Amino acid sequence: MSSVIPLSRPGNLTTLPPLSLYVHLPWCLKKCPYCDFNSHEFAVPKAPSALPRGALPEAQYLDALRADLESSLPQIWGRRIHTIFIGGGTPSLFSPDSIDRLLADIRARLPLEADCEVTLEANPGTFEKDRFKAFRQAGVNRLSIGVQSFDDAKLAALGRVHNRAQAIAAVEEAQSCFDTFNLDLMYGLPGQTLEGLNADVAQALAFEPPHLSLYHLTMEPNTRFATHPPQGLPDEDMAFEMMDRLMEATEQANLQRYEVSAYARPGHRCLHNLNYWQFGDYLGIGAGAHSKISLPDKIVRQVRWREPQAYMDKAVQGQACSNETEVPLASRPFEFMMNALRLKDGFELARFGERTGLTLASIQQPLAQAEAQGLLQRDLTRAWPTPKGFDFLNDLQALFLQD
Repeated sequence: MSSVIPLSRPGNLTTLPPLSLYVHLPWCLKKCPYCDFNSHEFAVPKAPSALPRGALPEAQYLDALRADLESSLPQIWGRRIHTIFIGGGTPSLFSPDSIDRLLADIRARLPLEADCEVTLEANPGTFEKDRFKAFRQAGVNRLSIGVQSFDDAKLAALGRVHNRAQAIAAVEEAQSCFDTFNLDLMYGLPGQTLEGLNADVAQALAFEPPHLSLYHLTMEPNTRFATHPPQGLPDEDMAFEMMDRLMEATEQANLQRYEVSAYARPGHRCLHNLNYWQFGDYLGIGAGAHSKISLPDKIVRQVRWREPQAYMDKAVQGQACSNETEVPLASRPFEFMMNALRLKDGFELARFGERTGLTLASIQQPLAQAEAQGLLQRDLTRAWPTPKGFDFLNDLQALFLQD
């Protein structure tokens, strides 16, 4: 339930949006050359077949997360948590016992909705028999598996630490433990052809995943690929062909596209990400985690210390947050639209006012402009991107930037 608060001036919120919790576990076996997330490699024992033991400061990091959460409680006191997402990095490097302790620490300090969605990101390179089952027993009820490809050559080009066989074994184990799981798949890979894409998609769909996330490989700043791009990337025309093929295949598999990159069977949409896209609130704890917290008279964004050791040192001193900024009124329309227009169904017009504290009059001009350009449609209660708006989403979102 939303909390009702009095309206006293423009920009104040009459209700507080749903609140989610994001937990960042920052370590990976290996930093992928395309990854711009806050992830950090750690030393791996020489036996590559064995999952590293004792290499991660799990207990120390969990202590820091608990201290971080306790320091954050005054800002969110009394609000219920709708979803939890444990991301990284590679969270599945942490032992099931550590994930169990993490969730117990959270439950002891925050009221969770009875049907709270709890997602854990996992990579096939950290897979062991019965490991996923242990995560399920710890309280995780949704798994997101970073497969990226089922082609060994493509996995090597992406710098992944797993191979096709490990990916298949991990997905099969997830099928046996979780009613809802997600597969991450990438396209537009070095040397990828339509035939190769078809094989990848066919293999992914053979598992009948409840949720599928499809991402085009992009050269993000501050990554190895940004300065040393791989050879043989498909051109723009081929990338559009690949996107068309993906849409055909997912539609035939009864996976509904509900967001630019997300496809799901009925009842299996990612509620945590939906809260982001609907401009909900989220508390982020862990190294480099971001938060968006709505208060009666302002909306603030926070960032935690990025480097894991610095974060752990600061968090136990009650100083996990490295900076906090207020979202100015002029920025709220773009921040709202940057998220909401990623959704195929768009947004309820009333929700814009509820989440930003602004009136619809403040966006009438860009709404009309988007409609005139064929990028957006609307009726009396809702606005949503057209197929053209989905294809040119950056152009659509940019209309809501204010000078």
